Amino acid sequence: MTDLALRSAIIDAGRRMNEAGLNQGTAGNISARAGDGLLVTPSGVEYQVMQPGDIIAMGWDGGWTSAGAAPESDRRPSSEWRFHRDILRQRPDIGAILHAHAPFSTALACLRKDIPAFHYMVAVAGGSLIKCSAYATFGTEALSKAALEALGERNACLLANHGLIACADSPAAALALAVEVEALAAQYMRALGVGEPQLLDDAEMQRVLEKFAAGYGYASEPESEPESKSESGRESEPDDD
Repeated sequence: MTDLALRSAIIDAGRRMNEAGLNQGTAGNISARAGDGLLVTPSGVEYQVMQPGDIIAMGWDGGWTSAGAAPESDRRPSSEWRFHRDILRQRPDIGAILHAHAPFSTALACLRKDIPAFHYMVAVAGGSLIKCSAYATFGTEALSKAALEALGERNACLLANHGLIACADSPAAALALAVEVEALAAQYMRALGVGEPQLLDDAEMQRVLEKFAAGYGYASEPESEPESKSESGRESEPDDD
């Protein structure tokens, strides 16, 4: 993907993030791995008016430029640039990160609750739970460390009293994962409103993870033999008696 295409993909994911109700205003931020560093959304710029030249290019050392813009440009990287950089630097398997203040995910994060294996789709984030981090002030190194710890080898986490992080190959894929996490957060909160959900055990979640690794939506092997068919090719029907 060219530099311009990647910048455009970041902006598109930001606009769709807000349209999907995962975020509001200028909150949230998105980044993508690019060359010897990353591209990240600027601070305080609405996604609807954001242009490719507004996206900030950063190095692993934290240095940044306003992406080919004039030196006097007042664009600055998102206040959360640090955890974007640190996650991408520590996790070479990740290509993009989306952070949002999604309503249900944030509500759970304010309760400092993980999303456990109440539903098999929790595995979409790469583990048997979606963990909530410890609390740390936004934009700090402490928050970056808390986010890395909560993620572990998974691809999503909640940030205590803050929001969610979703990681994937591309901005579009990170957005898709964030949508799934927010849906799970909403379902879990509704279930908690009725009672204590029955959780899937580790063995079942491991089976689900293996199926996801083999290709989401496809079993690695048939669960049973197909129903017998008659010579005409139609499925045989049971006797009337």
